[in-house]
Amino acid sequence: MRLLITSDTHVPKRARELPDELLAAVERADAVLHAGDWVDTATLDLLEARARRLIAVYGNNDGPGLRARLPEVARAELGGLRFGVVHETGAAQGRWRRCAERFPDLDVLVFGHSHIPWDTTAEGGLRLLNPGSPTDRRRQPYRTYMTAVAAHGQLTEVALHRLPPRP
Repeated sequence: MRLLITSDTHVPKRARELPDELLAAVERADAVLHAGDWVDTATLDLLEARARRLIAVYGNNDGPGLRARLPEVARAELGGLRFGVVHETGAAQGRWRRCAERFPDLDVLVFGHSHIPWDTTAEGGLRLLNPGSPTDRRRQPYRTYMTAVAAHGQLTEVALHRLPPRP
């Protein structure tokens, strides 16, 4: 199962639209995981229309319209793995421990908020993934998103994709 993992799209505040490369990746994915901070419902509508399957949550910048349509935490089984999606996980220090305690029933937790790509495994085996942001790099060198393959209870081919600077 091919996965596209993204977060913090912030359309139209940080970008007018989603990058073409990200939209092409949506078309190739069997499931799209979005860890919140959409900002507008049009972006949610777009991904709902294009994604084969969308697993998504709201973030701290998402208003009542998005919060009415999306949960704070989403869970799904994909390729034999138990995934969770949440926007915020708190400070980087101690993150893996807090997340492992909060989500003991998951294999993979996708989160956002910081715009800082993150891939680590907590004691006990919980994989923590933050794809960064495809529209707002903040203090990072690139705008980013992730892809991965979930199959037979394993997560493989986890890749961080760097988007070129906007013209």
